[in-house]
Amino acid sequence: MEVLHQFNMENLQERLAKIKYVLTDCDGVLTDGGVYYGDQGEYLKKFNIRDGMGVERLRKLGSIETGIITGESSPSVVKRADKLGISELNLGVKEKKGVVNRIIKRYNLKIEELAYIGDDVNDLVVRSLVGVFFCPSDALKQVKNEADVILSLAGGQGCFREMAEMILEAKGL
Repeated sequence: MEVLHQFNMENLQERLAKIKYVLTDCDGVLTDGGVYYGDQGEYLKKFNIRDGMGVERLRKLGSIETGIITGESSPSVVKRADKLGISELNLGVKEKKGVVNRIIKRYNLKIEELAYIGDDVNDLVVRSLVGVFFCPSDALKQVKNEADVILSLAGGQGCFREMAEMILEAKGL
């Protein structure tokens, strides 16, 4: 894990302790960004089971909910969100900033209570709307340059779980 910007680890711990809600992109974060296609369209996406445990641990130990915001409209994502008990599922999103603003209002969140993890340039539009912005180790360079934390794990390889454990640890859980 690499901590960027103008704050130290102690300041990061304070910021992580305030998190009440986590938003995530899907492809490139919860998956490795790969997709298998057949003659019927999308066939398979691979999700990491440890990331699912991260969602569960955030909810059970920290009372922290998770939402997904993705540009794709994938049946695989719907099934995965259902399995993980994620009700805040936003599919086919072309303008993530508006969705994040609606979530902030719907759940009465302050910016410092919201974390986001994304890997691509379309995720950068929400940077100013969250208290801590994470990215996987294999995120695009532009995203790494803007992230507060570059995780040590890649998308689809447990990076969400790594982030979840950081938040829980900061909360003393």
